[in-house]
Amino acid sequence: MHTTSTLNAAILEKLIAAAVAAPSLHNTQPWRYRLDPDTTTIEVRAATERALRHTDPVGRALHVSVGAAVFNLRVAVAQCGWEPVVRLLPRPPEPDLLASVRLAGPLPGDWRHGQDLYDAVWRRHSSRVPFSGRAIPARVLAELSEAAAVEGADLVVPDANETRRILRLTAEGEWFTATDAARRAENRSWVRNGAQDGMSGAVLGPRDASGHLPVRDFAALRPTYARPALAFEALPVIAVLSTRHDRRADWLRAGQALENVLLTCTTHQVRASLLHQALEWPDIRWALRDPRSGTGHVQMLIRLGYGPEGPASPRRPVPDVLDSGPQR
Repeated sequence: MHTTSTLNAAILEKLIAAAVAAPSLHNTQPWRYRLDPDTTTIEVRAATERALRHTDPVGRALHVSVGAAVFNLRVAVAQCGWEPVVRLLPRPPEPDLLASVRLAGPLPGDWRHGQDLYDAVWRRHSSRVPFSGRAIPARVLAELSEAAAVEGADLVVPDANETRRILRLTAEGEWFTATDAARRAENRSWVRNGAQDGMSGAVLGPRDASGHLPVRDFAALRPTYARPALAFEALPVIAVLSTRHDRRADWLRAGQALENVLLTCTTHQVRASLLHQALEWPDIRWALRDPRSGTGHVQMLIRLGYGPEGPASPRRPVPDVLDSGPQR
């Protein structure tokens, strides 16, 4: 069993650094943290000033991002020997307080598998480059599905016809975004070359010249000559992450499931990228539901494969996201 650490400033910084390593839409990192020393609880709040008002008006993507950060925090807390006790939306009168993680302890059970996840926290990042044609073993896909299931979500890899339909809807969502002036301006505000936490041109990656994969279109934000055209896989492996319900707590659970899946991918050297486009338009998101089952609310589309890591997006320093003052 892992020995419980003593919570001090250095340990707290490590916990928060792990949390902020989570993915977020346009790398907005819309979270803040505060330690309640009386209960040894870390509060996770929405940084509403970093919300995407046009792209994510109801805050679904923000909740998914925060859920992913909560999962990383859980993994890091367990790595330090405590049992992480999570409450979602713990105080309804405070809508920006999305989750709390109490450091109970000591951690029960065997932590060997958790050690792999903790190591993956620091190595995981989205890959925006073409993948090889190497097939992902069925046992790995089954493990990814199990990682989602333990967090209360479903993860399925649809057949070729359904994958093509999903890609068409993703391309439709990308087209709508590319022709929406408000969303284009909002996207531009988060693509900041040289900024401490902005998405640089190197991170954004190349264009798809084949027309097979609807890569996020930042054409208006970067010169065309700076965006090398590469052919991505003709029929990518797309995993569909969904939840039975579609409430705020479900979005937070989906984020935890997403990060569990992504970290599990990393332990198997499987790369992943997230396809948000169709999810950003309510009508198109509804159409993502499998017409043969009609169940489940799609929360994320995950492209999976083998290939180079590519560059990582920068993260905000811990002092920028950790509140040290009294509770609000």
